[in-house]
Amino acid sequence: MLNHIIKMALRHRLVVLTMSLFLLVLGTWQALNLPVDVFPDLNRPVVTIVTEARGFAPEETETQVTIPLENILNGLPGLIRLRSSSAPGISIVYAEFDWGTENFRNRQIVAERLELVKEKLPNDISPVMAPSSSIMGEIMFIALTSQDGKVSPMELRTLAEWTVRPRILSIPGVSNIVTIGGDLKQYQILISAEKMQSKGLTVEDLKHSLSEIGLNTSGNFIDIGDKEYLIRALGRVENVDHIKESFVGTHLGNPVAVKDIAEVKIGAHTKRGNGSVNGNAAVVMSIQKQGVAETLALTQLIETELTTLRSALPPGVEIKSDLFKQADFIEHSIANVLEALRDGTFMVVIVLMLFLLNWRTTLITLTAIPVSLVLTAFIFHYFGISINTMTLGGLAVAIGELVDDAIIDVENVHRRLFENRESANPKNILKVIFEASKEIRNSIVYSTLIVVLVFIPLFALGGLEGRLFAPMGHAYIISILASLVVSLTLTPVLCYYLLGRDTTNLKGDKDGFFVRFLKHSGKNILHSTLTHPKSVLFGTGIAVLIALVALPFMGRDFLPTFNEGSATLGIQATPGISLEVSDRKGREVEKSLLTIPEVKSTTRRVGRAEMDEHAEGVNWNEVEVDLRQSKRTKEEIFADMRTKINSTWPEAFVNVGQPISHRLDHMLSGVRSQIALKIYGPDIVELRRLGGELYQKIKDIPGIKDLQVEPLVQIPQLKIFIDKEEVRKARMSAGTMAKDLEALLGGYEVGSLVEGQQIHNIILR
Repeated sequence: MLNHIIKMALRHRLVVLTMSLFLLVLGTWQALNLPVDVFPDLNRPVVTIVTEARGFAPEETETQVTIPLENILNGLPGLIRLRSSSAPGISIVYAEFDWGTENFRNRQIVAERLELVKEKLPNDISPVMAPSSSIMGEIMFIALTSQDGKVSPMELRTLAEWTVRPRILSIPGVSNIVTIGGDLKQYQILISAEKMQSKGLTVEDLKHSLSEIGLNTSGNFIDIGDKEYLIRALGRVENVDHIKESFVGTHLGNPVAVKDIAEVKIGAHTKRGNGSVNGNAAVVMSIQKQGVAETLALTQLIETELTTLRSALPPGVEIKSDLFKQADFIEHSIANVLEALRDGTFMVVIVLMLFLLNWRTTLITLTAIPVSLVLTAFIFHYFGISINTMTLGGLAVAIGELVDDAIIDVENVHRRLFENRESANPKNILKVIFEASKEIRNSIVYSTLIVVLVFIPLFALGGLEGRLFAPMGHAYIISILASLVVSLTLTPVLCYYLLGRDTTNLKGDKDGFFVRFLKHSGKNILHSTLTHPKSVLFGTGIAVLIALVALPFMGRDFLPTFNEGSATLGIQATPGISLEVSDRKGREVEKSLLTIPEVKSTTRRVGRAEMDEHAEGVNWNEVEVDLRQSKRTKEEIFADMRTKINSTWPEAFVNVGQPISHRLDHMLSGVRSQIALKIYGPDIVELRRLGGELYQKIKDIPGIKDLQVEPLVQIPQLKIFIDKEEVRKARMSAGTMAKDLEALLGGYEVGSLVEGQQIHNIILR
């Protein structure tokens, strides 16, 4: 069959050349339009369930929300791991499914289970599934700021929620936008317990009445004359005054309005987090992409939309988009690999010129590189393979081998044409080229298959390793097989046109000076090795033994460390710190970081946003640092950052890493760390004690940096124990008492009652 392919190529030479040119054009166009990303698709199918439980302590969140959710989700088909995090007022459950399962199907079966669990959850608590996104989905940060301070935090947040967020969410490929910072606008009714008591109203009466204000209702139809009219009762409130005048009950036959028992105003929603940029208050928006979206193209669409939005914003409001962008790292990574491909191709050209000393044979051989690469790009497009660091790495490894098949064929054809021209009865040139190509056909095929077999074990890797390294094997094998096809078709045709009628390069000594030098040197080396076989074998054995002994001492890691051009800093303070203090200290850290020459900008988030997948407390600050290029190494810059943070906030734990590395670590172990030690058990106090002991034992191990442990103290709480006997005497249920207390204390800053790390217990009598 291979002989037939060679024969057909030589018989239809113009067709082969035309198809090759067409393939070059089409393949180049396909290569320029292939999806580009930093890594292959590493998204394990994960469904995230977020449940807001306002007012719940972590213990209540875990027992009343998280555990029922875990119980109902256990046993789902394809489920391999269930993780959860319970924090004050929020529960996050991660349901991880096996590779290969369809995520839409996974979300469907999770949704079915969530319907079953609603009756087991407290009232007014409804779990929702977070939008489906990629593990590398946090592609960029944008921020709304007011440089002159004339635009209030509430106006900034309103612009972000009602103007910027909907516009960006309308872009295909954007899955979610998490907004933090500013003041979320809220209509607040601040109840006076004294006035309620004087009017004879209870909290339950008030809740029932307020739930019905501001509603539009519709009746039936009414005919007036020859026309039909729809009956509508318009009661929706439009401002604070409407709420104040709303009817909530009667007292001694007189109507009672909201203004008679409460103060109504526009205020800020209770914060559990905040944001800043370069140490200044800002509304920070984290944009997440869908798993199938292309990062570079999506980032460009977002930038275009932001340009349009900037012209429509009020004076004094600025949108900053020159913060963290995953696209910058992708572009730098792809550029570095392309540079390696370019240098590799250049070195191949030099080597070929040194060995062949013939521009015609060099040109024929080099043609195999672009044709093989564009054929690979065409196959990538057909199978939906993206351009990323792993596929480009596979091509970089293969670049020196793409010319192997062609150079074998060209060398043999060159030699046979010279012999044919020197013979007394020269044969037809086409026949000489065909026979010369046929002679080394087996050598070409066998050598190609052998190098292909080397990469076959990559496809046996499972899990994340297989998803990461298999594309490298795909790229290598496809390009090598493409070069085999080129050597059987295009190379013989080019030999006919460039070597068949060449009379200047087919006579005299066939070897250049460099080849003659290597042959002469090789002859001496070969003579020495053959005359001393025992010494050669002994030396080889010693080298192998040394390599085997050194192997256990070599460092091992999942991925090589790389410079992403940015840093992610996790700063953990002692639990119990207030949001205001944590935010202030975080801004101080930002300003100290900006004194480092390499730091271009900082974007900080403290605590969590509403419906945020990251259930962090207000004691947690996360800072994304965008870096400039520098002569200093990444380790030196990171060490400088640790020094700045420790001097600014000495009592806080610090974790310095990089955005993509942190996300990979989080996917593998559930924490932002390369190594995670987990202690399991039923007693939280004992777990904290063991965690502290383990911390003390391993903190001085050489090589450990940024060692952190889960908080060793409980979150300070203001506990109110209801005396049930006194409640019974008062003929009031404990539940009603608790709801009244919740209403009365709802607007109180409970954190101001906490002194240091003490927990205040109040018993009502």
